[in-house]
Amino acid sequence: MRIYADTSIFGGVFDIEFSVASSKFFKEVDNGEFELVTSAVVEAEIEPAPKEVKLLFAKYAKCAEVSEVNKYILDLRSQYIAAGIVTAKSLDDALHVAIATVSECDLIVSWNFKHIVHYDKIPKYNAVNVLNGHKKIGIYSPLEIISYEN
Repeated sequence: MRIYADTSIFGGVFDIEFSVASSKFFKEVDNGEFELVTSAVVEAEIEPAPKEVKLLFAKYAKCAEVSEVNKYILDLRSQYIAAGIVTAKSLDDALHVAIATVSECDLIVSWNFKHIVHYDKIPKYNAVNVLNGHKKIGIYSPLEIISYEN
């Protein structure tokens, strides 16, 4: 399963509220349960982050597919904005969804409950995806995808 991890997942490892589920997600990546996809956008967003977040990203960038932004991705992001899913203030949030969609990921994981993992926005992102010839994409927090088995 191809899963796109946005910036919040890397930072979440070092956040008290999100550390358990974020760490478990990366442990499952290490165990080969997920094929990790991230992007140059995540890399740029992590640049001003604390050293431990940068090191974690660098570790996973070596084994992940790191997608670059292209015209198709920018066009899809524009479609999300035009559809009113998010405003121009949230360009990077829409960009994460567009990257994951064009990169043919099965899921996006994020802790961004305002602009990405939101019950009202998910069907709208998927409606725009389908109208533009893409498949629907699952959008979840790590809590919803990690294994709860021993």
